[in-house]
Amino acid sequence: MSKVEEFEELRPLLFSIAYRILGSVGEAEDAVQETWLRFDGSSTRPASAKAFLSAAVTRISIDVLRSARVRREEYVGPWFPEPLLSDPYQDPARAVELADSVSMAALLLLERLSPLERAVFVLREVFAFEFGEVAAAVGRSEAACRQLLVRARRHMEAGRPRFEADRQERHELATRFFDALKSGDVDGLRDLLAADVQLVGDGGGKAPQLAKAVMGAQNVARVLGTVFPLMSRIDVTFEPHEVNGQPGAIFRDRDGKVLHTLALDMLDGQIQTIRTVINPDKLGHLGPVADAWAVDREVKQARRRMN
Repeated sequence: MSKVEEFEELRPLLFSIAYRILGSVGEAEDAVQETWLRFDGSSTRPASAKAFLSAAVTRISIDVLRSARVRREEYVGPWFPEPLLSDPYQDPARAVELADSVSMAALLLLERLSPLERAVFVLREVFAFEFGEVAAAVGRSEAACRQLLVRARRHMEAGRPRFEADRQERHELATRFFDALKSGDVDGLRDLLAADVQLVGDGGGKAPQLAKAVMGAQNVARVLGTVFPLMSRIDVTFEPHEVNGQPGAIFRDRDGKVLHTLALDMLDGQIQTIRTVINPDKLGHLGPVADAWAVDREVKQARRRMN
């Protein structure tokens, strides 16, 4: 097998590792590309391409994350990961761990960890690397990695997200939610929402968003039931789609450009959290991006015409 073939076979795994460490599609893709350059430029062929490439992409991702953390601390408003529509790496034996670990809630929880803790947790807990492989990847002893994992687990367990386990139940609940959203059925929406549901948006100061998180079933239902019928009047459409392994949708303007994504966290037959990403910098990998400010102006004009 050639170097190119070895690398391409492992590319899905490398991207999935990098994305979970970085929470950014663009940065993960860059890390994978840099990993290829190091692999291609190596004069010797490693005994294990998987070990070499996994270690390289992990170290590159740790370095990128260290610099990214400063930018995230200065971010305007809530920071969410870049939405991922499909995880390229699949392992039937670890399907549940992989799906949960890529959710918005889990990735936000990973933000609480140090870069080294995050890398160790991802490699060991999500991808089941042996401690020797983890130690080689992060440049620490096995004993140190075990301690890093203990600390990471403690942080993660304290706020570990739980989701509706049955995919059919999630799909049915999401279908009812989007049907109610499309028709502006405030009562129907409220019935699907947990009492303490949160609606939160990530605009990064580069797109219109809610001034603050909207809390409570009645408030969230009223906002959604008011805004989205207005958006449909100006030909904004949405297509249900899994976002970060959870039920969600992609919203588009009349020209088919991506306006924002929406992801739902569900538990006990109710929607617990609704997260939207409308920052245009985080949507480019999904296709041409809409002018959210122009859409916002049209929505306001539609509201005035109704009043």
